[in-house]
Amino acid sequence: MAPLVAFSAILLASLVAARQCININIPVDISSRQGKFNEIPVTTNLEVGAFATRFNQYGLNYSAELLTGYQTLKKSIDISASYCTPDSGSKGTIQLLTHGIGFDKTYWDLDYNNYNYSYVNTALASGYSTLAIDRYGIGNSSHGDPFNEVQAQAEVEALHEVTKKLRAGSIAEIGTAYHKVIHVGHSFGSVQSYWLSALYPDSTDGVILTGYSVASQFLAYFGAGSNFHSARLNQPFRLGNASNTQVRQLAIQYGVEKEFIAKLQGVLASVGVAFSSQEVWDGVATTELGDLITGYNKTATPLDYPSGYFANSDLTVLQYLFLWPGNYDVGIAVAGEQTKQPVTAGELLTIGGAPKTSPFTGPVLVITGEHDVPFCGGSCFAKLPGSDLPNIPAGVAQAYPAASKFEAYIQPATGHGLNPHYNSTAGYQVIQNFLAGNGLAA
Repeated sequence: MAPLVAFSAILLASLVAARQCININIPVDISSRQGKFNEIPVTTNLEVGAFATRFNQYGLNYSAELLTGYQTLKKSIDISASYCTPDSGSKGTIQLLTHGIGFDKTYWDLDYNNYNYSYVNTALASGYSTLAIDRYGIGNSSHGDPFNEVQAQAEVEALHEVTKKLRAGSIAEIGTAYHKVIHVGHSFGSVQSYWLSALYPDSTDGVILTGYSVASQFLAYFGAGSNFHSARLNQPFRLGNASNTQVRQLAIQYGVEKEFIAKLQGVLASVGVAFSSQEVWDGVATTELGDLITGYNKTATPLDYPSGYFANSDLTVLQYLFLWPGNYDVGIAVAGEQTKQPVTAGELLTIGGAPKTSPFTGPVLVITGEHDVPFCGGSCFAKLPGSDLPNIPAGVAQAYPAASKFEAYIQPATGHGLNPHYNSTAGYQVIQNFLAGNGLAA
């Protein structure tokens, strides 16, 4: 008889294989009233650093400084998405999942360790269908000018258009209409899900905001802690352009295209330093050198982001921004660094532009990690000066004065990125229980 652990792994593998999931592109037409910014130079990493310095400067509104006026962006774009249904088929309720900065749609369906961290699997097991999207400008969705096209408002409009198509049943690959659409966001995806509920309260039936609060004073922690690089320079072959001949010549010159770890191990041994291949990899993976190796990976499809798309510098930054030490597998962090996605200058300049309150009258759940840095300064159980609220995420209630039900839950021993932590599935179940208890069971 097989051990229980082995049997569980086999069972999980069969469940994953049996999922009904497809990758699709959803064409939408957006019309977005948004800012027109002066496009300053952000080609080199020093120029990107200068942008970040001014963006984080205390007392300076860098968005206002660069703003030259307003425009209405009208554009036809494609939104890349992963659509999944339970084995039993659609039940008329779908969760629309919007990722945050640094990730793409795979954040919701991490395949690491045989999908043990997959939010999608938990939602499917509860009977929901899911649609995880790449936000406009990111991943396999349409890209655009990083200052004056890919801004928060345009992404909210794209999210709204996708939602309308879900309700109308006009997405050919899906072939059915969804009568209830629940918006689930993470971080910047939560900002956009909130923003959607404020502008189009009838567009959503329930709002789940993960990695979120309304305490904006901690945004500088994120902006400074990211140590932004130009994305196309940070991982040149994956996030840049694989035809970059100068980068390829460097890759060949330094031998990083093949067997890099073995070569580096040999160099160390030649000077009397003995490290195992794992020890060498641990060192490489947690430095910017690890990103250069990933950047030279010719097997990855180049995304060719232009200058103005920024990426965090390395794995140590990813830990600071998203993870709580001791409660995550380093392997999943390495995988996250190797698949990271950027943020645009325009997104950063407009991230704080959402309406102050939402007229949405349905249920709202905020679920934020105890040690969330960007939205709680690393301590979500803390009380802000002058506030009588029990914790920082509880302040979101003030933005939803008409919600039929509001709840703020703090996920223990967890950083900003809830999904890569060991206890993530417990948080996933909190979400499903909240929905079921407030009239939104699948």
